[in-house]
Amino acid sequence: MAFEELKMDLKEADADLRSYLEHSEEYLKLKVFKMFMVSVTSAAQALLIGALALLALFLLSFAASYALGGLWNNNFLGFLAIGLLYMVLAIACYLFREKLNSPIIRRFSKHYFDTL
Repeated sequence: MAFEELKMDLKEADADLRSYLEHSEEYLKLKVFKMFMVSVTSAAQALLIGALALLALFLLSFAASYALGGLWNNNFLGFLAIGLLYMVLAIACYLFREKLNSPIIRRFSKHYFDTL
């Protein structure tokens, strides 16, 4: 009698374990799909917003260059001034790149580990 009960308990435990593993696999697939889609949509949004911001910056740069050129009666100096401004910004970004990496890594790690 006890042997039959133990046998039934082991069969139930085996069935429960198999069910758990199947559901865990399905859950993992859904979690990976969710994280993949969050990454894809975030990248698409960043690409779209970045492209529009770059276009706006390009047009604003031309406007500022022509405005400075008109102010100084020399378009070349206006374009040169805006070009030098971008060079200073690029050098500043290069010098402070480590300080720029920390918030980016912190933000993405928070997003990644919160979704797990």
